[in-house]
Amino acid sequence: MSERAAPRVFFSYSHDTQEHKDQVRRFATFLRARIGLEVVLDQWDDNHRIDWSLWATRNITAADFIVAVASPLYRARADGDAPPDEGRGAQYETALLRNKVTKDIEDGTRRILPVVLPGGSIDDIPAFLNPYSMTRYEIEDFTDEGVADLLAAITGRGRYPEPPRGRWLGGSSEPQPILASDLPWMCASQGVRRGAASIDEVRYENSIVLRPTTSATTGPGFVELDLGGQYQRFSTVAGVLDDAADRFQVGHVRVLLDGKPRSEHDVAVGKPAEIDLDVTGGLKLRLEMSRPGVPSSSFGSAAIGVTPRRGRPPELALGDPTVV
Repeated sequence: MSERAAPRVFFSYSHDTQEHKDQVRRFATFLRARIGLEVVLDQWDDNHRIDWSLWATRNITAADFIVAVASPLYRARADGDAPPDEGRGAQYETALLRNKVTKDIEDGTRRILPVVLPGGSIDDIPAFLNPYSMTRYEIEDFTDEGVADLLAAITGRGRYPEPPRGRWLGGSSEPQPILASDLPWMCASQGVRRGAASIDEVRYENSIVLRPTTSATTGPGFVELDLGGQYQRFSTVAGVLDDAADRFQVGHVRVLLDGKPRSEHDVAVGKPAEIDLDVTGGLKLRLEMSRPGVPSSSFGSAAIGVTPRRGRPPELALGDPTVV
């Protein structure tokens, strides 16, 4: 698998003083060497004759993000408060940035990132970047923690990801049951599907059904459900399908919560099993169905009064499994 390209970040700033230039270069070096961003900085290209306006146009156009470094002269040149022959590079770059914001304010706001370096001031952010009404990035030091908020804006991965939303109960004081078959399936084996099933002459419209096409597969039929720690109880009726080709088979059902066995049952025609388990705080529920004595079974459980017919796959179901 090819590695995803690092975001390309253009540095726009003003050459206020040599000290400021050095600070900008140190910050750019940190983002490139430590964080791994593809940083574009004029100081690194200042080793041959260049058309700097063309250089700025091409690199701003190609950049995924533009870091606009606040400083007194950068703000003055961006806001039109400097003579036209002073800081032409900063005036040209900020004109391009203002045009981006004017053309598409949402895209410009997302991609142009005003940064205040240590010792700087929010008041040195140009007015068109709305320093007080929009997000700005105040860098206290050149460390992973110090650039975390800026990096979140570049990668789209915040420091505090939004948690998954819990179940809305509609104001009801009683938890409402949810069909377990509708929960996200983390994985499932061949032959396991959602569907209707009849067990012991009772029809369950929303069941988990095992009907392998062959008995040559290894291991039980299974499905793993994502509980996400949101539920307290799991219940279902397990049994042999009424329309099974071999109605006299014996099935074995096992339930595991976060990898630990919680329940095991043998089932046969006329002998379904009612399963009701406490699953409070559980993350993953694994439901296994198999036929002892058939190669697809890994349990070898004892039959309950019926000799299994070797070679025929299990035909089992979990009727209307629910969680609450």
